[in-house]
Amino acid sequence: MIDFSYTIWILLIPLLVFVVTGLTGNRFKPIVTGIIGTTGLGINFCLALFTAYKYFFVLEKADGAFQKVIGISYTWLHLTEKLHIDIGVLLDPISVMMLIVITTVSFMVHIYSIGYMKGEKGFARFFSILSLFSFSMLGLVIATNIFQMYIFWELVGVSSFLLIGFYYEKDSAVAASKKAFIVTRFADLGFLIGILVLSYTTGTFDFITLTGPNSPAFTSGQGIMFLGMSTMTWSMLFIFMGGAGKSAMFPLHIWLPDAMEGPTPVSALIHAATMVVAGVYLVARMFPIFHHEQSALEIVAWVGGFTSLFAAVIACTQYDIKRVLAYSTMSQIGYMMLALGVSGYGGEEGLGYMASMFHLFTHAFFKALLFLGAGAIIHAVHSNYMNEMGGLRKYLPITHATFLIACLAISGIPPFAGFFSKDEILVAAFHHNKALFAMEYLVAGMTAFYMFRLYFNVFWGKDQHYHHTPHEAPVTMTLPLIVLAIGSTFAGFIPFTKLVTSDSMPFEAHTEWGIAIPSILIALAGIGIATMLYMKSSDTSKKIATALGGFYAAAYNKFYIDQVYLFITKKILFNYVSRPVAWFDRHIVDGTMNQFAYVTNVVSDRIKGFQSGQLQQYALAFISGVIALALLFIYLWTN
Repeated sequence: MIDFSYTIWILLIPLLVFVVTGLTGNRFKPIVTGIIGTTGLGINFCLALFTAYKYFFVLEKADGAFQKVIGISYTWLHLTEKLHIDIGVLLDPISVMMLIVITTVSFMVHIYSIGYMKGEKGFARFFSILSLFSFSMLGLVIATNIFQMYIFWELVGVSSFLLIGFYYEKDSAVAASKKAFIVTRFADLGFLIGILVLSYTTGTFDFITLTGPNSPAFTSGQGIMFLGMSTMTWSMLFIFMGGAGKSAMFPLHIWLPDAMEGPTPVSALIHAATMVVAGVYLVARMFPIFHHEQSALEIVAWVGGFTSLFAAVIACTQYDIKRVLAYSTMSQIGYMMLALGVSGYGGEEGLGYMASMFHLFTHAFFKALLFLGAGAIIHAVHSNYMNEMGGLRKYLPITHATFLIACLAISGIPPFAGFFSKDEILVAAFHHNKALFAMEYLVAGMTAFYMFRLYFNVFWGKDQHYHHTPHEAPVTMTLPLIVLAIGSTFAGFIPFTKLVTSDSMPFEAHTEWGIAIPSILIALAGIGIATMLYMKSSDTSKKIATALGGFYAAAYNKFYIDQVYLFITKKILFNYVSRPVAWFDRHIVDGTMNQFAYVTNVVSDRIKGFQSGQLQQYALAFISGVIALALLFIYLWTN
């Protein structure tokens, strides 16, 4: 058996970098801290590639299937005789794939940040928290059990809170970080409840046991019904609630657009391939149980489908380029969730599962490229708003070329990576649910439209009156763009169907041109409309927006979901829940304790004379007591 015990260093290296840069970063020049952080992630990237090579091409296969391998494991807590929590490293196709995704994007972000964050006074702090975030995400994906995943899940939440609120002197950044933290905490409460119900009914936290062919989840809790659903279905729905919060699924999505307040490299790291896909990875990790609980899986599909459409509509109206990309991320994550929801288990039925993981993989490259490209644009013009940009292709040739590749990839234009993975999702949806399939066809056209609306507004049109001549970013920023552009171009040619499937059994997949060609034509139609409206300056788009009236205004204002949350929390919960609870706490709880203190003070004041310290008084009391007792005993004796 091949030894994978070295994989623990994939986890330990970013932790060591976090400790070193966090404690000593300010003692060195900023560039030294950046080099330490980047070198650590570079080593991790090499270890991840080596692990993928050993796992996919060297490891012996059992019956033609990729095995689940425990790289290292030890028991951390004994809860009962049978129930315990282990800490270790689990390697299987999806965890190895995620190692590649996380280390690649994180390594590119570290290199990019050396140039982007130059001159920032929190430079060392930034790289330290980046390493903490990488450590947390890596610990999440290689967890051997669901409780270990939950521990690192919460660490991801803490580190993302610190990264989003990096500019803590800005009120908007502080508010955004708190919003992300609070919303995801509500979702994570559901995750924790799901874990407790699952472990109570199955007697284990272990992924191999839970997702194996003889999983106790397939029999435990099936006969216990609540509101028409079994205990196991409820546990899966609660677990999905945690995933929906982390992956910004409707209606737990409101934190994601505001998270753009963090530095742009943070946006690339959190919103491209790491934190927001954690929910997708969670559902994929628990997929055998979800597949057994079809009602829960159906909810996953519809939540993903609706979110993809909802976010795409909003993205068509936004002007902040980072917010367009944030809603684009929501839409693409919805695609992945939908693909899991329409997937069967095993063989051709598992096409949706494979397609979801494939799209997660390709999306990592082109979405990280889009965010880092947006950072290069913002670095050049010092603005986030596309209506303050134009004609930048002349000034930023490398950024322009790589950004165009990313736009073509996310639009599903062959031969770029997004075409292959999105086509597989559409095929899976077509064979499962025609309504969801039609919805995703529409989303495909809208994706192409809003991405090329962004592209033409930034790189074409009329030059704006810039305060200074825009120039290309330094090599530390453009090199990651080129690397990610190569990945966005060629990642689709990886034989994913042979490497990552729902039952670990390779199967043959082929392009169904009857579905692919119309999706390409729809994407080209979206690009064509964007070209007519935005390639050259015109008022046509404004006239269309005016004609759409209230619908456009609602979409531009994100369908007022934030206002609904504020109304519920401030008007209803505050007035009818928080205020009564606060009154009860002040007047009943605190009042009761205050009364105890008052009575104690009064009684103490009245009897404090007994402890005056005067010997004469003590002698008088003593003699009086003796006389009283003597008289009492005489009276009792004579009677």
